[in-house]
Amino acid sequence: MDSSGFELLQTAVLLLDESGRIAYANGAAEELLRSSRRQLTGQALDPYLGGLTSVLKTPLSGQPWACLIEIPVHQGARLDDQQQALAGQAAQRETLRNLAHEVRNPLAGLRAAAQLLDMELPRDDLRDYTRVIIEEADRLADLVDRLVSPQRQDIEPQRFNIHEICERALALVGLEFGDRLSLVRDYDTSVPDITADRDRLLQALLNVVRNGAQALTEASDIASPTLRLRTRIVHQPVFLRTRHRMGLMITVADNGPGVPAALQDKLFHPLVTGRAQGTGLGLNLAQACLQLHGGVLEFDSEPGHTEFRLLLPLEAA
Repeated sequence: MDSSGFELLQTAVLLLDESGRIAYANGAAEELLRSSRRQLTGQALDPYLGGLTSVLKTPLSGQPWACLIEIPVHQGARLDDQQQALAGQAAQRETLRNLAHEVRNPLAGLRAAAQLLDMELPRDDLRDYTRVIIEEADRLADLVDRLVSPQRQDIEPQRFNIHEICERALALVGLEFGDRLSLVRDYDTSVPDITADRDRLLQALLNVVRNGAQALTEASDIASPTLRLRTRIVHQPVFLRTRHRMGLMITVADNGPGVPAALQDKLFHPLVTGRAQGTGLGLNLAQACLQLHGGVLEFDSEPGHTEFRLLLPLEAA
């Protein structure tokens, strides 16, 4: 096999020796992995695959190499796109917080005026209108508070078992949705205790779990609505171009209708939702929480299977 032809490909190609180490990398692989061919040669493969999917492995026989690795070109943009998306989301959150501050005062004045008018109106049927104004003003004030609240950037770390908050999230969802869906646990008991902001991480996980439960229960054509919560240790993960020795992956998967294609590119943006009663803040706040912990929230979705992954560094394992 002549490796020179690989230089013409946009697909990243790696050739491995019998020990599983990199023996050759084409130009696309150098660009993707941000390392020169000289730096890659002789290195173990696994550390370079963190954050990448759709990696194709083909065993070779009768060749100087034992295995051919292909990473499709769209994977090369995956991490760059992820960084750009998160930066864009952060800018949007900051803009919305500034807007929320501007809305607060006139909203409070609107509510106070409606309360005064309510006391002056002579008939109950007229006061129904002012009560609608007051209730809607309260709803908007709550939304404004939620937009402003992520401003606090400090975390309050404590050591705890991740499965405690997994169970807490499932218990809350079980109380809310009852027997309308099945909850399945798939825990890796070897996951060590982690150090993180327990309350924030619980809220982030609960937002994702509730999002899946709502998608399942609002769809009428799912025979056996099932929500699965899985934990796994991942080795040498890469989160936003930063490689960690060990990481934790919490997966929330459901067999619902999937995220509409029109929403997938902007699902983590604030105020974006596919639900009539949704605020579009739950996943955005969950993403912000993961970022504060040095991690990231990812998802893949198609009809019949949606999977959200909460990824966190786990340096103390």
